[in-house]
Amino acid sequence: MERDAFKAMERWHGGTPRKPLMLMGARQVGKTWLMEAFAQRYYPGRWVRVDLQRNERLRDRIEESGPDPRAIVDWVQAATGRAVHAGETLLAIDEIQESPKALTALKYFSEAMPGLAVMAAGSLLGVAVGRPHGRTAAGAPSGRGSFPVGKVGFLDIWPMSFAEFLRAAGNAVLAGALAEGNWTLLEGMRTEYGELYRKYLFTGGMPEAVGAFAATGDYTAVRDIQDALLRAYDADFAKHAPPSMLPKIRLLWRNIPAQLAKENRKFVYAAMKNGARAREYEDALRWLDDAGMVHQVYRVSPPALPPGAHRDFSAFKLYLHDVGLLGAMAGLDARTLLEGNALFSNFKGAMTEQFVLQELVAAGLEPDYWSADSGNAEVEFVVPGAGGMVPIEAKAGLNTKAKSLKVFRERFHPPLAIRTSLQPRHDGGDLQDIPLYALGARIRSLL
Repeated sequence: MERDAFKAMERWHGGTPRKPLMLMGARQVGKTWLMEAFAQRYYPGRWVRVDLQRNERLRDRIEESGPDPRAIVDWVQAATGRAVHAGETLLAIDEIQESPKALTALKYFSEAMPGLAVMAAGSLLGVAVGRPHGRTAAGAPSGRGSFPVGKVGFLDIWPMSFAEFLRAAGNAVLAGALAEGNWTLLEGMRTEYGELYRKYLFTGGMPEAVGAFAATGDYTAVRDIQDALLRAYDADFAKHAPPSMLPKIRLLWRNIPAQLAKENRKFVYAAMKNGARAREYEDALRWLDDAGMVHQVYRVSPPALPPGAHRDFSAFKLYLHDVGLLGAMAGLDARTLLEGNALFSNFKGAMTEQFVLQELVAAGLEPDYWSADSGNAEVEFVVPGAGGMVPIEAKAGLNTKAKSLKVFRERFHPPLAIRTSLQPRHDGGDLQDIPLYALGARIRSLL
């Protein structure tokens, strides 16, 4: 699987000075695979990987010796029988969140062993250190991590994007046309793209599910993997979350599909439990966000730059990190999704929004949404553009009538507005119609 994160990892590899790099993301998004594939490509025969969850003896030795990079390297060499040389070796530390001392030591590697390439990953790494560049449930910077800027680099790893899914499923030509903006091919293959888009909605971007689809095309096998992953997440909650927080995390997590199924997808605490209040669930929501398992999309009013100065942190939508897992949690079967069903129309809009959100995040954007104070208009996403905030109206099918987008344009006069649906591309100057399957690959070139 060719992952887009490789580009950022290559830039890190060629950077000077090279800080330790932490790969952050939810369980099974491909962090370990990325580390190993990168090591095999750039450090063939010269990389050492340790897993601090499985190797309890090594973890205990590190905890005993403290956050000393040289001591950690000594223990790694003793545990693996492999030499670790600065300037030659890549040290890859998996599940590093299991050792607080190893985590703390990362910020000292640049000073103590500046020539050593160090990469770390962990399924709950964000929980262990906080997400230093993210937003908490209250909207403020996390700030809980002990990793000052300049000491450690961070790279978020998300589920596979639609373009990555295409490449993994043997459709590299179609993925290439998206990257190049070859609209002649894109329009000529519109039916094929639409079919693959619907298959992606079911499969999602979790690498194991994508691999099963690519190898067998068996939707039952894909769903079995998704269900197993959801059970593993629940086990993670029980194992790692504070006991007092566990019921709240589970309630929040399991309520997301129902909240997205509403016509107004704004998250409402009282809708999941009578009398529930934000302050009761703030820490639980922060835990899920730090774990990389949810995305909070806040309301901005007015939609102006910089968006952080105009966010209403009391109003947000809550999405999962993967559209395939959203369908699995909702019990959505493949036939309903692939063939269409009138009873599915409302949740189809939620799946479409989840897809668009993932594509925007994969493109490195941090979307918000806008709604009128009167409640009579709402645009699903807004993102910063060159001349102001750009609205993105997401439509599940072929109907592109967008009253809310019209209200937004008349009121705020954005430099660009985007409608995304299954309709063909149309260049209307400051109003661009972009097919859903092309949005993620082309959004950066539009802004």
